[in-house]
Amino acid sequence: MAVSEVLVGGIDEAGRGSLVGPLVIAGVSVRSSNLKILQDSNVRDSKVLLPSTRRRLYDLIMSVAEKVSVVEVQPKEIDPYVKYGKKLHKLNYLEAVKMAKIVDELGAQVVYIDSPDVRPERLESDILSLSNVKPKVVARHHADQDYVVVSAASIVAKVTRDRRIGELAERYGFFGSGYPADPRTMAFVKNWMETKGTLPDFVRGSWKSLKKIQSKKLDEF
Repeated sequence: MAVSEVLVGGIDEAGRGSLVGPLVIAGVSVRSSNLKILQDSNVRDSKVLLPSTRRRLYDLIMSVAEKVSVVEVQPKEIDPYVKYGKKLHKLNYLEAVKMAKIVDELGAQVVYIDSPDVRPERLESDILSLSNVKPKVVARHHADQDYVVVSAASIVAKVTRDRRIGELAERYGFFGSGYPADPRTMAFVKNWMETKGTLPDFVRGSWKSLKKIQSKKLDEF
């Protein structure tokens, strides 16, 4: 790597609000000279891309990146933070812990993060207090739209989560998107609870939407 070059990192997540499946947090570090490759390839926020485009760009990102780090956070780890964590700092802090681990693995001099916290400066502070390497950390809302390296991380996170959701659906049957706004997801969880008497380990028991499930009949979804 040339002396004038730096490693630039980006971190984003997929599945934060999902009822089913893991929260996936991904980090990507890229040489500053290679950022243009991502830009010229139309790497953008994963939410505005078709699944086929995300998969194609995923392969490109994996070939261009110096380092890719992915953490999958399962419901059994999420639920205690949501149920018992400090007010306004529950899932946010768990994400900071995981992001700090990714920061350490990326080896970047500067890391841009799409902030899930309403206070991005708090996320920056938490990550720096937890990180061992202490790079420059810049947390911003909508960073996945403003920094191509964060867009790349968003694609890696989304493709990884989509694969996990596909694996769950293949094993347990189709359940929609996995989000509470999807009636198919809610009906699947309701039916599981009624037939098995408990929640599956891939569903987040701390989500308030479960109360709605318990109060409705299957034909109401």
